[in-house]
Amino acid sequence: MGRLGFFFNMNTCIGCGACQIACQDLHDLLPGEFLRHVETLRVDTPDGDTYVHFSGACNHCEDAHCVQACRTGAMHKEPDGTVAVDEALCIGCGSCMWNCPNGAVSFSKTKGTAQKCDACKDLREQGFPPACVLACPTRSLDFGDIDALTEKYGARRENLAVLPVADITDPNLLVKLPAKLSICGEKGAAHEEG
Repeated sequence: MGRLGFFFNMNTCIGCGACQIACQDLHDLLPGEFLRHVETLRVDTPDGDTYVHFSGACNHCEDAHCVQACRTGAMHKEPDGTVAVDEALCIGCGSCMWNCPNGAVSFSKTKGTAQKCDACKDLREQGFPPACVLACPTRSLDFGDIDALTEKYGARRENLAVLPVADITDPNLLVKLPAKLSICGEKGAAHEEG
């Protein structure tokens, strides 16, 4: 098996938040706690401002800084390459949170441990995709082998202004950008609304 990760299509995402809520519900998170975040971004273009949506979670990075920073081995790579937390080993020190440049790790107030997307390991073991993928009404999200997703969608890894430069952690995230927009690298600027 190759690298596993997420695909996200910015062309079709309507910012409804169904992925975010499905994830929150499945993981029984408190109000305001999210493992996946949907953001509306204002993008500067030559024709003026326009708005796009971004749905982000853990990118299950090959060079996962959260794993490197973990003092107990609680934050670890699963055999399939996804990054997960072993709550029995987590002491809630926050090292993983401070070292994740994507802001994908948070603190569970109910458990006293780190929490993050594990790509719905339990669902995947039953033959289903992650909850966010199942819930998306526009099929803007997918999960699987990165090479297969690249071939299926023609997407590639992008340097998005809303994320750290991809070379830092080698994320397993493919994004299909809107054709008329440029929000990667130095070509444009994206700003979070709110």
